[in-house]
Amino acid sequence: MGGSARDRIMDGQAWADFCDTLKAAGEVVTGEQSPMDPFDRAEGFRYLARLTRAGLESFLEHADPLAPEFRCITHDTIKMGADNPDNYYLSAPVRGTCEYRITGSRGTVHYLGFGSQAGNYGATGSLETTGYLESADMELGEDGAIDIRASSEPQPGNWLRMTPQTSSIIVRQTFLDRAGERPAELEIRRVDGPHEPRNVSPESIDRGLTAAGSFVRGCSDLFLQWASSMRPYTNRLPPFDPEIARIAGGDPNIAYYHSYWELEPDEALVIEVTPPQCAYWNFQVNNHWMESLDYRYFPVMVNKHSAVAAADGSVRVVVAAENPGVDNWIDTCGHRRGTMCWRWIRSDSHPTPSTSVVKTATLRA
Repeated sequence: MGGSARDRIMDGQAWADFCDTLKAAGEVVTGEQSPMDPFDRAEGFRYLARLTRAGLESFLEHADPLAPEFRCITHDTIKMGADNPDNYYLSAPVRGTCEYRITGSRGTVHYLGFGSQAGNYGATGSLETTGYLESADMELGEDGAIDIRASSEPQPGNWLRMTPQTSSIIVRQTFLDRAGERPAELEIRRVDGPHEPRNVSPESIDRGLTAAGSFVRGCSDLFLQWASSMRPYTNRLPPFDPEIARIAGGDPNIAYYHSYWELEPDEALVIEVTPPQCAYWNFQVNNHWMESLDYRYFPVMVNKHSAVAAADGSVRVVVAAENPGVDNWIDTCGHRRGTMCWRWIRSDSHPTPSTSVVKTATLRA
């Protein structure tokens, strides 16, 4: 991958290297750590295609830290790392040595957090949080007006800490009830210099293609390793290492329980816990590639608002291929295996959910 950017663009080497990196990423799907059946493999290649779209959007189309804009980075057809179906994710590229202002209106979304992050899954294999600010800890203006300064040097008022290594700002908006809540409306502007997009150049396209290809390979490698590391705990929900979550860019206010599930067609995974006092909790199932299942059309998650609790406050969640006629049923959507995640946000305690595998027929009313 030598030569100047101009030379690499002129002779096509930049594009050829990008294509070679995507081809190499296919080894994630066909490798020994991945399922060997056609269903999971087909999803694996769709996953790589989705990551390619995400990489090109992030590193080629919207990569200018001198004129950043917020955009949705993970949604119903781009998924990664056990993306939360209740979340509306926004991201903007930044430069840690610059200064930015984030303005807008709070809306009514249940939970709103801003994180500055360094690295990316392609370049560093990590997405470390360099600063975090939650709306509950902010001073809001009239009608919920938001005004935040993001910089490496402390600022009065609402300050989102960055470091010279910071490369992006991530916004997580978490809904309890999407139908009844209004998301925040946000804008980011550079304030220590002109907020002016730069023209395309050989350097920007060479850099963007390289970064996008590396992202596809790095992201798919990382979460394949996560899924593989969870398999010894199949059908259990042990606490996930908070240091690993932090390095990958997890919200510092969340306690995660990432694990693996695998069921026969006539089996169900029963999960039971009494939720503590907390701002939010949810449970979701994902495929092997750590993509949330299709929450647009199927009941693949449950949260603090939607769950039906028993009289004593306990909650039982049932994961099964068919609905046995119980509350809090989670549809596996034709999958035999995959990953799963339980989250507690700003919780008084972090109880570990108990799990058991039973015959689905025993649960029928």
